[in-house]
Amino acid sequence: MFTVAVNCAVAGNTCFCDSMGTGPRAEGGFDLVVTELLDGASHEFLVESGSGRGSEVLGDLEGRAATAADHERVDRVVTDTIAHMGRHMPPDTRTIVGSSIEHTRWDAIADRCLSCTNCTLVCPTCFCSTVEDRTDLLDGAVRERRWDSCFTDDFTNLHGHPVRSSTRSRYRQWMTHKLSYWYDQFGTSGCVGCGRCITWCPVGIDITAEVELLSQEAEVYT
Repeated sequence: MFTVAVNCAVAGNTCFCDSMGTGPRAEGGFDLVVTELLDGASHEFLVESGSGRGSEVLGDLEGRAATAADHERVDRVVTDTIAHMGRHMPPDTRTIVGSSIEHTRWDAIADRCLSCTNCTLVCPTCFCSTVEDRTDLLDGAVRERRWDSCFTDDFTNLHGHPVRSSTRSRYRQWMTHKLSYWYDQFGTSGCVGCGRCITWCPVGIDITAEVELLSQEAEVYT
């Protein structure tokens, strides 16, 4: 796979990737990274390589060599993007969420949450799935893995009833997994700060605001 990354130049109102350490500048994992530079009538793209294959492709592209001034323009783009992000997440989010399992704030969230699964379906790191068996008299049996969400009532269904039967328990599971014990599994946060869950939530639940509210009384529930 040949990967081309793009440094973000326009922050959205629900973005907070800078506070998650995931953007707006791509730091690695790419063959080429592109930054759009708009300055009056000038419209240019600064392209940098991140691998040997990227260097080969870059060598075949037309254009001029980037100058120190061009790289300074890229730095200004990144700085400006960070300054215009509409949200931020506290640096100690993992501890805040992990120590707030019995916080009463989960009840307030559950009163609003529709369990519609929008947040999990637009999240770039959610990977929950289920397994379905189909049988008939002609083709025998087929077992398929299907994309699913931890917000569905039957996702944790065992022996006729769900393990997490309440909206409170399902939202708490999603948020604590994403922001806290994902670190134990993968050594990083499960949230990249894209803000899609905020944008697509039909009742306007904002996980950055909820973490802030949890942090206000976190020490009481540790």
